[in-house]
Amino acid sequence: MLDYVSFLQNLSNGLLIGGVYALIGVGLTLVFGVMKTINFAHGDFVILGMYCAVLLNTLFGWDPYLTLLVAMPLGFLTGAILQRLVLSRLVEAPPESSLLVTLGLALVIGNILLLTFGAEPQSVHVAYASSTLSLGEISLSVILLLAGLATLIVITALYAILNHTELGRSIRATADNRLGAELVGINTRWIEAVVFGIGMALAVTAGVVLIPLLFATPTFSGAIFTLKAFVVTVLGGLGNIGAAIAGGLLLGVVEVLGASYLTSDYRDAYGLLVFLLVLLLRPEGLFGKTVKRV
Repeated sequence: MLDYVSFLQNLSNGLLIGGVYALIGVGLTLVFGVMKTINFAHGDFVILGMYCAVLLNTLFGWDPYLTLLVAMPLGFLTGAILQRLVLSRLVEAPPESSLLVTLGLALVIGNILLLTFGAEPQSVHVAYASSTLSLGEISLSVILLLAGLATLIVITALYAILNHTELGRSIRATADNRLGAELVGINTRWIEAVVFGIGMALAVTAGVVLIPLLFATPTFSGAIFTLKAFVVTVLGGLGNIGAAIAGGLLLGVVEVLGASYLTSDYRDAYGLLVFLLVLLLRPEGLFGKTVKRV
């Protein structure tokens, strides 16, 4: 018989880790929705966030969440500069050009991190690593709760920007009709730089909140997070930010429940199985692919 306490425990953990997956997926789907570019380097941006937290913790003893004060603006500026210097030159190029460029960017980032930090996995130990918070019969990890809280704050801020600011209206107009946006005076090139910067800032933030939970390695981790971002994006529907959030939560729940009730050896495979089923049964995603608001 299914133990409801154990089920609720696993469900809660899945939702919390799924929130971080949603944060990764939202950055990817935002960039795709506005720029129509699939960013193969997105997972490597997550790894950059991890190593940023590792570096600042090693040099100054900073808590990972304190490093967000540096990592988020640095990620935004780096993403905006990359878009202006590299991706902006591919606006009129065939779609596969941006795929190759972002794939090359992922290889460059991975090798720079490998040369700088070495191949040894690294993490950040925090004093509250083993702390838990009890809610009735359910015990929740403080690390997971902080990750979920950080994700909620960032996504809420993104929602407010996209739906209640002039910048957000310009972003949505560019995503909906680039030519129409230009005709009413919106600088779409500047908007695309801002959007890519936001996408990278979200990925870096996810990396920072994940570093107390996982080890950062410069070789294969980036590809894993890129794959998870694609799964989250496709589960919800390409270009649909709200659905990407739901897709991330679903992926987290599927992975945790699968690892708990089946075997943890194939934790990543459970999400991929759901991903393939969605592609077969509903290619446009669980929530469609067109959305004007978050």
